[in-house]
Amino acid sequence: MAGQATATDQKKAGGRRLALTGNEAVALAIRQVSPDVVAAYPITPQTDIVQYVASFVADGLIDTEFVTVESEHSAMSAVVGAAAAGARAMTATSANGLALMWEVLYIAAGLRLPVVMAVVNRALSAPLNIHCDHSDAMGARDSGWIQLWSEDAQEAYDNLLQAVRIAEDPRVQLPVMVCLDGFIISHALLNVEVIADEAVRAFVGEYRPAYSVLDPDRPVTVGPLDLYDFYFEHKRQQAEAMRTAPEVIREVARDFARVCGRGYDLVEGYRMEDAEVAVVALGSTAGTVRHVVDVVRAEGWPVGLVKPRVFRPFPADEMLSLLGRLGAVAVLDRSDGMAGRGGPLFAEVRSALYRLAEGRASGRSPVTLDFVYGLGGRDLDPVAVRRVYARLREVTGTGKPGPEVTYLGVRE
Repeated sequence: MAGQATATDQKKAGGRRLALTGNEAVALAIRQVSPDVVAAYPITPQTDIVQYVASFVADGLIDTEFVTVESEHSAMSAVVGAAAAGARAMTATSANGLALMWEVLYIAAGLRLPVVMAVVNRALSAPLNIHCDHSDAMGARDSGWIQLWSEDAQEAYDNLLQAVRIAEDPRVQLPVMVCLDGFIISHALLNVEVIADEAVRAFVGEYRPAYSVLDPDRPVTVGPLDLYDFYFEHKRQQAEAMRTAPEVIREVARDFARVCGRGYDLVEGYRMEDAEVAVVALGSTAGTVRHVVDVVRAEGWPVGLVKPRVFRPFPADEMLSLLGRLGAVAVLDRSDGMAGRGGPLFAEVRSALYRLAEGRASGRSPVTLDFVYGLGGRDLDPVAVRRVYARLREVTGTGKPGPEVTYLGVRE
């Protein structure tokens, strides 16, 4: 959860507190940024975002070209064209819409275009489902996009504003997804501390693209045939930009904190100073886990929570620092990697901890278990989270980890 802004910070930023859904908060952030182009196609549960933006344009509140298209593939193609022409371009989507963009996601990243996209997380078909899980964004995790994950509407709003600066930084120049859980965040009402329009525009600044296909004095070629003579080098440059991104994400977060007092990092640890075990959770579930941490600690057992805010690039060093000394770690995955070995977050966390095992004489790192949960929007309540901590207590007490992957809350 974002750090709370002080009254002085809010006065400095000219901010106010509004009751907003996650979709309203994201749409408001887009209005405040006032991008040159928004191209979009509606899909549940994201539709509200682009509907609000279309209303802002129709009412003359922003000078944005709103492009209505016939599909999500076309939406991403339109913002790629706009960004290549030097425009600040945005879109939003969910689930099957993101999947339909697949080809163009790689094009946006490979062309180093600073597109910002809100992804309201929803299960992918089949079977058809409109509720939350993370299979959409996790399927796109290796497409070259930076991924910021949000715990609530406040963080979705703040992440969207920071995403603009991150994407456009000359050291990065990569597209950014801002992920928020469908319905749980997108349609739930929350008090959101909103920054004044002028403060937002001063924070994001005016976009000055390095190149534009519309600049006749500095002609460039965008998207040419790029065979084995140069393709490898271009991909290496893209990978280096992703390696540089964590430093930029932190710089942008520090600047953002100076505007409104809310601080962010790549990863947030909650009550980790003396924790013996921890749960790793993305998105809105972190709020539920945080509550359970407080309850279990009141009963006398020091447990903690680790919440990655950034999933791409994956903050392996930070995860290792927070988790490396623990006896056991449980990873909560709201998608299944379909590799027979748990979900994508589990694979990344265990990979990070493997370096610890390599460096220890014992060859051991914390026992790491995966709990796949909440597919298709199934609720994860505090009772289920307590069962996860109980499992970790059993592991540390007996030394027997049991099943590596558990499907939490499923009717087996």
